[in-house]
Order: sequence, then C-alpha cells, then structure tokens
Amino acid sequence: MVGNLQSLKARAFLTRLARDTRANTLALMTMALIPLAGMVGGGIDISRMYIVKTRLQHACDAGALAGRKMMGGGSWATNSYAARGEAERFFDANFNPNAYGTTLEAAADRRSFSESAGKVTGNARAVVPMTLMRIFGKTSETLSVTCDAEMRLPNTDVMFVLDTTGSMDFCPNGSSSCNGDANSRIAALRKAVKCFYQIVARLDVPDTVCNAVGAEPSGGTGNQVQIRFGFVPYSTNVNVGKLLPNDYLVDQWDYQTRKANMAVPPQSTNTYWETYGGGSLSQGNCLSFMKNESFGSFTPTPANSGGPNPEPTIVSSFPHDGGATDGTEWGWWGSSDRDGNSKSCRRRRTDVTTFYVEKFASWTYNQLPVTVSGLKAGGSSWNNSFNWPVGDTSIGNDVTNSTITWSGCIEERDTGEPTTDFDPIPDDKIDLDIDTVPHDDASRWKPALPRLIFTRGSTSGSNYNANSWTNGNTSNWSTAALTTSTDYNNNSTFFCPTEARKLQAWTDASAFQTYVNSLDPNGNTYHDIGIIWGARLMSPTGIFKTENATTPGGGEIERHMIFMTDGDTNANAGDYAAYGLPFFDHRQTGENPTKAQLDEQVNLRFLAICQWVRNSKITLWVVNFGEGQSQATQDRLEQCASEGRYFSNTDADGLQQTFKSIADQISQLRLTK
Repeated sequence: MVGNLQSLKARAFLTRLARDTRANTLALMTMALIPLAGMVGGGIDISRMYIVKTRLQHACDAGALAGRKMMGGGSWATNSYAARGEAERFFDANFNPNAYGTTLEAAADRRSFSESAGKVTGNARAVVPMTLMRIFGKTSETLSVTCDAEMRLPNTDVMFVLDTTGSMDFCPNGSSSCNGDANSRIAALRKAVKCFYQIVARLDVPDTVCNAVGAEPSGGTGNQVQIRFGFVPYSTNVNVGKLLPNDYLVDQWDYQTRKANMAVPPQSTNTYWETYGGGSLSQGNCLSFMKNESFGSFTPTPANSGGPNPEPTIVSSFPHDGGATDGTEWGWWGSSDRDGNSKSCRRRRTDVTTFYVEKFASWTYNQLPVTVSGLKAGGSSWNNSFNWPVGDTSIGNDVTNSTITWSGCIEERDTGEPTTDFDPIPDDKIDLDIDTVPHDDASRWKPALPRLIFTRGSTSGSNYNANSWTNGNTSNWSTAALTTSTDYNNNSTFFCPTEARKLQAWTDASAFQTYVNSLDPNGNTYHDIGIIWGARLMSPTGIFKTENATTPGGGEIERHMIFMTDGDTNANAGDYAAYGLPFFDHRQTGENPTKAQLDEQVNLRFLAICQWVRNSKITLWVVNFGEGQSQATQDRLEQCASEGRYFSNTDADGLQQTFKSIADQISQLRLTK
C-alpha cells in the first residue's frame, strides 16, 4: 500500500515538471545551435561553390571557343600554338583565380586546352575553401569542369559544278600560253577545290599547300556529322550516264548515222567452146562428147557444181543440133588435116553461175534507229561498248560490225517544242524537269555515241577519234536523207568530260586529290547542262531522293551548290552535245539554227534552273574566274546566284581566297558543350 502511494507521487511530480516551460528555452537553444550552424554554413559554402563553378564553366567555354576560332582552318600547333594561347587568355580574362577565395597557384593547374580531330577540349578546376563547414571538418572543395568547341558543320551536301572547257587551259588573263601548266586556270581551280576540302573535311590533301589556309589540317570531322561532296564537270556535255540505273536509259534511239545496203549479184551466164580429142575420134564419140555422155576415157562434166551457200552454184548445159557434122552451129566434128586421118570434136558449153553472198551496194545516211541495250549489264552496271554495222571510214566501204564505245555522256530526254519563254518552265520540257523519275522513252536518257554519227555531206576532215572531233564546219552538210556509195566521215565536235560523282563522303583525302587532278579541260561551254545535272544529283526529291532526302539517321541536310565558270556560252550547230547535233536534230530550235539562237537557248535554260535551285532551298554560290567575259555574262551569273553569293576573281590567289571564304561561311562554329 505504501509502495503504491510513493509511485503515484513520483508520477505526479514528473507530470508537473513536463508541463512547466520556465527556464527551458536556453537549454533548447543550446541544443539547436549545432545543426543550425551546419545548415547556414553549408548554404553559404554551397552558394559560393555554385557561383565559382558557373564562372569556371563560362571561362572554360570562352577559352575553348576562342581557341577554335583562332585555329580556323589551320593546325592547333600553328605559330607556336597560338590558338592554345588564345584559349588560355580568354579563360584568364573570364575567371579571376582570387575571386571567392579560390586557390590554385599555377595557371597550368587552373586550366588546360588541347585539340583532336578539329575539336578543342578544355579542363579547368579551382579549390574553394570552406567557411562554417570547417566545424564539421570540411576545409575545402575542388571543383572541375570540362568544355569543348569544334568547327562542326550541320549535315552538309556540297555539289561542285565546274566548267572544264578548253579555255580552262588558258591563263587567268585569257592568254593561251599556259596550256595546262601550274599557272593555268584549271590548275588554280584544282588547288582551290582541294583547299576548300581541307577546311570543310578537316583532312590534309597530300599534294596541296594552301597559302590561304595555313598549316595542314588532320583528324577529319568524326562521325557525328554527315559531310558529302559531289562533282559535275561540264563542257559540251556531262558524263553522268553510268551513275544511273539501266532502266533510266532507252533500249533504242535514233542517231544521225548510216546503214549499209546490200545486194545479191545477178546470175552470170558464160557460153564458150570446148574441144576434145586431138587424135582419132569417131563421129559417135564426138556426139557423146557434145551430149556430155561418157565414152572411153571421157568423164562427163557434172551438170551442177558448187558448195552450199554462200558458195555460188554453177549449172552447165551442152546444147547441140543432134549431130556431129562439120561446120554445124552447135557441134563440130572435123579433121586436123586435109586427109581426115586425125579427127577432133568441139561443143558449145553454157555455165549459169548463181551467187548467194551479199555485197555492199550503198550507204543510207539519215536519222536511223539503233539498238543500244547492249550497253546494259544489269541493275546499275554498264558495258563500255557494243557492236553495230556502221563500218570503218578508215577502210572505206567496210560494212562489218564496228565497236561502238561509250564514255558515259548522254543525250537529254525530250525537250518539247522550241520556245524562248522559260518562266515558268513549260510542262513539255522534260529535260528541265529535275525530279521526274524516268517512266517511258520520252523521260529516259540516251547514250551519246559519236562513233555512230556520220555528218552526211562532209567528206573531208578527221575520221573517228575516241576522244574528240575537230572541224565542225557545217557549210557543206546536208539534212536530206542520202543513199550513196560515198563514205562520209563524222566532222562534228564532241567532248566528254571527266565522269561526274554523286554526293559521297570523301574520307580518303588521296582519293579526293586523284579525282580533282583528273579534271581535264576540253570542249565548248554549255552552262545549262552542267547546272541541270548538278541539281539532279543533289535534289532531295528527285531521282536520288533515297540517298539525298535525309541522313541515314533521319537528320536534316543543308545543301550548297558551287557553280564555277570562266567564260561566255559557246554553242555551235556542229557540236554533238546533250541535245544531239543541232544542225540535223534542231531539238531546241527551228531548222538551220544560228549560233546566236543556240547561245540564247543555253542561257535561258541556265537561268531557269538557277531559279529552280534557289527555290529548292539550295544555297547557290556562283564564281566567275578569269578575264574577258562579257558584261552580259557577268550580269547573268550574278542573277543566277543566291543573294550575296556571287564572286568574281581574276587570278589564282583570288580564286583560292573565294573558295576559302565560301568554306568558312558554310562551316559554322558550334559550341558542343
């Protein structure tokens, strides 16, 4: 009982004590000071760390970007690593190592920048001393950041449409004395294109030192972006046929050619006398001889002789008058002396010879159908030649099958009725329809086959040459169909430039160098066919849309066409070009076209496709190179270009600088982190 009473008293005391708050505040505050100090001190130190890291990241980014800009299209090591020094200066200008009490004594400990494959990478760090956090044993915190910047293009396609006509062999001032040497226009173009590649692809072309770029780049652009280059060298034609599937070309096409007319010679009849027997011959035996019957040692001549076709067959007959008497018309039996002791006999023989071998009679010259399907090897593979019986002019009237070689140049698809109004492009101008996929012979292309061409009416001049024809004088040509034994030559002019290349990633600088060095100046100037095929090969909605619409990963692509020329349009009625032979075919004009009419067609079609390119969101850069172009040509080229994208250069250094400027504008510097 006593125990229970004491327990109740103790419980009541504790209850009163718990309810009494007098003098508890000091104890509670004392207990709360420790976590409160940690919270406040941690907040202050964390804020300082956040500010320092932000400033550190900004300084690192600024340094990386400045270093990459200084590097440009050259090398990280150029001018004693000037780009690295620029990166370090920008970092130091943007980060005070003494701010917020940060420490790291040596600058090299604060920041470092390096470069690989065109990307500049930076690392920076700073030590931030703690304040109130020290009471918890945390005296400092080391902060680190990384940054990088690179000359990264967006996914980019660049199509070079390059004038490789004969005048590109001249000096920039128009003199023909250069003739392909290091001072020629073509040499300057090759170098400018390779220097452009070095800037954009970040790869060193072995045979090229670019004075407008600096030290040679290396490393490439990596695999994070798609960069492709394509080429359309043009002159009188373009070499694009073998880039196409077999079904995009016709199986048969009409060419200004010839065919041999063959004749079977008529039967030949020959009647003559045959004599037999120089000794004693009876009248009966003489009659047997005249009938071609056997007697004694005489074996009759067969009535029919000759082998199977094509050997001739001979049918012989022996007409006689039924007797063997002296002086008859059909047989004669007489003596070799007056006494009649020695007798001989003769008969008339008729041989009818029938020939079966055809022999050349004449040529028919006209626009004639030729089967060209022998060039198709299946899919996108092509044969280089087929046989066709046009003979060989060097041998004369030789009608045997000739080897018809194909270099890859084409004749354009249907061009509709002649017109000078191309705004808008008429619907019947399938040749100017960039995107339509071939579906019938009107929309298919035709192989350009100069070995088939015979310019009737011209018997002088050079014979067939695998690369080109000279002369081209149409003054004695005839458009009329002719049947004659005259062996006409091909006196048209024909030039097929270096084969074009579809857009592709040129990751091997040596392969790029080899291709560019193969550009060979030859032929006349047809600007329209060059830009037509530049547009076709890069269009995202045309015949190569599966390759051009997006990257394999579905990424968008920026598109640029660089069109370079050195001269005025030069079209002629005697040029076998992409629209056939104007003198004979007049596909773009009426009959008997003048040079002025042909030049006008090229220029109008050229401007029509320029507009198509610009409307297709393709940036069109136009470069005029050299001296001597007419003002009309310069105005037309400027009209062709996208706004602000026309350049004119008169020397090699200027051309290289222009290509560098274009490359720099295409290359967009982007901070990747």
